[in-house]
Amino acid sequence: MSLLVLPILVPLVTAAALMLTPRRPLPQRGIALTGALGQLASAIALFLVVNRHGIQVLQVGGWPSPFGITLVADLLAAMLVVAVGVVGVAVNTAAFAGVDPRREASGYHPLLQVLLMGVAGAFLTGDLFNLYVFFEVMLVASFVLMALHRTGAQAEAAFKYVTINLLASSIFLTALGLLYGATGTLNLAHLAEVWPTISTRGIDLVLAVLLLVAFSIKAGLFPLFFWLPASYHTPPAAVGAVFAGLLTKVGVYALIRIYTLLFQGGASVLSNVLLAMSVATMLIGLVASMNERDLRRILSFNLVGHIGYATAGLSMLTSGALAGAILYLLHHIVVITTLFLVSGVLLRLRRSTDIACLGGLYRSQPMFAVLAMVPVFSLAGVPPLSGFLGKLALVQGTFAAGAHWVGGVVLVVGLLTLLSMGRTWSEAFWRPASGADDMATPGVPLLLTIGALDLAIVAMTLGAEPLFGLASRAAQQLLEREPYIRAVLGGTT
Repeated sequence: MSLLVLPILVPLVTAAALMLTPRRPLPQRGIALTGALGQLASAIALFLVVNRHGIQVLQVGGWPSPFGITLVADLLAAMLVVAVGVVGVAVNTAAFAGVDPRREASGYHPLLQVLLMGVAGAFLTGDLFNLYVFFEVMLVASFVLMALHRTGAQAEAAFKYVTINLLASSIFLTALGLLYGATGTLNLAHLAEVWPTISTRGIDLVLAVLLLVAFSIKAGLFPLFFWLPASYHTPPAAVGAVFAGLLTKVGVYALIRIYTLLFQGGASVLSNVLLAMSVATMLIGLVASMNERDLRRILSFNLVGHIGYATAGLSMLTSGALAGAILYLLHHIVVITTLFLVSGVLLRLRRSTDIACLGGLYRSQPMFAVLAMVPVFSLAGVPPLSGFLGKLALVQGTFAAGAHWVGGVVLVVGLLTLLSMGRTWSEAFWRPASGADDMATPGVPLLLTIGALDLAIVAMTLGAEPLFGLASRAAQQLLEREPYIRAVLGGTT
């Protein structure tokens, strides 16, 4: 069996096994964690093959491209699938600290596996229609996870979430219809080969705008991000960690894939629009985070702001800027996942994530405070942590592209992030407690999970040079479309 199908097949089989297993907590958690470990192992194996032997392709059912279903893994897709496995293992390990029994009994674990399957499938698919299918798989699973045994706030957030994402899906489907009508194919490699020969400026612009709007909604770019901070802070911390760590990254990945394969030589106005949206996203997200008092909303607005880093690098379509964006994207997946899990510990300890109700945690929970310090200051970009190195790589890429003012914006947003997260650390951990006592223990599984993710952040920091080398190679693969086209259309590997 091809390694390409395993990151998709393993969580699907795990979800089916969970549905057939009695809804008792320990068996459900054990099977879910086993499935997540299997997905991570298959993702690492796939990455090693791609890193050593180049782009891997699977023509499902033996049907040749562009007629059949194609799965493709280049370096970017392989690295992101590994990130899916890391997040999946972390969240399923955290479940051993306790999950709402009503959610567990209503299918929390199989739904989470379906969500992980959808994200991995979106990263590995080689055609736009199946990208749409995996988007819908993700949407259904994430909507149910958000609304499962809902409170009033969760119901409102779920309604906003599904409404705006259905709108994005409708726009995407419209673009697919126009694209298929013009070319007769939705295979990405075939489109990259055919599109330059038949496109006109008018239809090129229409399709690029439709896809930009659809994927910008999914990614949470300005001015289409309003649904994200209104919804991501409402579900349980583990669910929020998966949403923040992975779902917006699928939108960013789709933008990267479409603009490097189809519109790389398109009108500069599109790149300028994407750059303007990215800069606005960075600034507005971080300014808004400064006005929030709830930690999860602070993290949600930081998430919005930092998505702009990756898309700003994409808008320049240079190897250096794109490599910096990819490096920052990988860092952000791990860090924002960790911080949402940290917010779950705070909720256990103080029954609130409002920073006014926190304080004094460095005294009452010193081990947890040390573990929380790593992702907080990594997101803030404090040297020498991975957040600083990712921003440095992006600034160097923008300077090399001649866009010095964009590098300046990245530095300003980095300063705003430092202020936002510094204030959060000071008020939640350092200032004296407001009188509230810790109402529970953090939970050993949660602390172990956060500690393991901290080690991943430290490893990314210490291994920044080889990781940036991988990001540079991934960026070069994206900008040189011919090897991708040959790998897909030249037969199976």
